[in-house]
Amino acid sequence: MRVALVHDWLVSMRGGERVLEAFCELFPQATLHTLVHRPGSCSPTIEQMKIKTSFLDRLPGAHEHHRSFWPLFAHAIESFDFTGFDLVLSSSSCVAKGVVVPQRTLHACYCHTPMRYVWELFPDYFGQGKANCLTRLAAHTIAPFWRIWDESSSRRVDRFIANSHNVEARIAKRYGQSSIVIPPPVDAARFCPRRVSEIGDYFLIVSALVPYKRVDLAIEVFARMKRPLKIVGQGPERSNLERLAQGHDNIEFVRNATEADVTSLFENCKALLFPGEEDAGITPLEAQAAGRPVIAFGQGGALETVIGLDDESPTGIFFEAQTTESLIDALERFEANFDRFDPSVARANAERFDKNIFKARIAEAIADLGERRP
Repeated sequence: MRVALVHDWLVSMRGGERVLEAFCELFPQATLHTLVHRPGSCSPTIEQMKIKTSFLDRLPGAHEHHRSFWPLFAHAIESFDFTGFDLVLSSSSCVAKGVVVPQRTLHACYCHTPMRYVWELFPDYFGQGKANCLTRLAAHTIAPFWRIWDESSSRRVDRFIANSHNVEARIAKRYGQSSIVIPPPVDAARFCPRRVSEIGDYFLIVSALVPYKRVDLAIEVFARMKRPLKIVGQGPERSNLERLAQGHDNIEFVRNATEADVTSLFENCKALLFPGEEDAGITPLEAQAAGRPVIAFGQGGALETVIGLDDESPTGIFFEAQTTESLIDALERFEANFDRFDPSVARANAERFDKNIFKARIAEAIADLGERRP
């Protein structure tokens, strides 16, 4: 069986790339298609694949500023030729699901979310104060056409696989299609939980630095509370967030962190902060695999992976509103209940989402799709 993998872009190693990495392990002989590839930006498993890029990859600045080429994404993703392939497996949070495949070729899409930039998070990216006037004008002009393309191109998919029940509902709402739910994978073997007596006193954020992740909220709270916070991540909001944290020595942006560095930061943190509403979120699972609890905004995918204080064996705590008062209250409740968070319980919860379980479920879903379609 000839298999093609499709991923939006390859410029960093985040949650979506962890999913793609598992796909590459399932289909090591596949050809990987992507809009833009910055060599060396992903794991060795991904980098060693046969990678085909779109014409965008050859445009000046595409590797560093791929989002600036957003108006060309649809044309670029539709330019790939899948003649001769039996299966296309796309990993999509933007346009990867919009590939055009031959009639006999099966297309399964692992959907991280319908394109958030043009749907529910449009105000977070292009609202007042979020971008300059010219960018906002262009976005408001283009967005209606993008919504039409996003909905119509969804009909090219034979089977949607949602990364959470949260996204399952979003796929039904935006695309009018059903999907099966397979949560994203965590590589539990990568982490080794520490004894509570061995951990540090800092809180941790591991995140892309984009508006909807709400890292700004965490910075505001920790600037007020003077507790140590370490932030790992890159993104267009980094300079703004560094300015917000300026003068607060308790807040540190960790630069040039290797995967080993990030693993150690997870294992030794007091807790992971997860202040944004995420589609599913591998980061809370990584923290739990390291035996550490999670302080998360109580919406979205975190509700499906973190066990709150209402349970006898919690792995985290939720806050109800994305406000400084709500997050401060959650931190105070966390400290008051710190002894209830057992590293072995967190680890066991994460192991339910282990990569090997994920790969087996993906393989089963693809085999079932093949059986159902002549």
